[in-house]
Amino acid sequence: MNGAVEAPNKNIKKIIQKMVITYKDWHEMLPYALHGYRTSVQTSTRATPYSLVYDIEAVLPIEVEIPFLRVLAKQLDQLSMIGEKRLNALCHDQLYQNRIKNAFDKKARPRIFNEGDMMLKKILPKIKDQRGKWAPNYEEPYVVKRAFSSGALILTDVRTRSPISRQCIFC
Repeated sequence: MNGAVEAPNKNIKKIIQKMVITYKDWHEMLPYALHGYRTSVQTSTRATPYSLVYDIEAVLPIEVEIPFLRVLAKQLDQLSMIGEKRLNALCHDQLYQNRIKNAFDKKARPRIFNEGDMMLKKILPKIKDQRGKWAPNYEEPYVVKRAFSSGALILTDVRTRSPISRQCIFC
């Protein structure tokens, strides 16, 4: 799964943990936890997941039985602003992503390599290894033969001194 799916699952799990007394009855609380999550405003989009999918705000069951003036007026407003709401959510999501990026960029430090530095080469998972998660992530050390100003590197094997050309280099 990717991060976009794992974050909501993590939040739903936290909601269920707060609702259950014994963990044997978690499945009984799941519909209520999902309703709570789907109808709560998310930070990244400033909208509820329900409203982004169905273009209207969720209505409580009691409001369905007794049509309140607030509900009727809101439904009329929502029908007229469907496209604007989605664009607004997209804009807020992009602003949120920029805030996250800027926070990461403040902590990130550029790596500068010089000739003679030693580094490891990341092993790309092309073939499934029998060792699973115990398989090594990096190959033997290499030496920087030449470093260019653009960040490109020419590496040589430590033992044979033969040059290699690979991607995903980490020190």
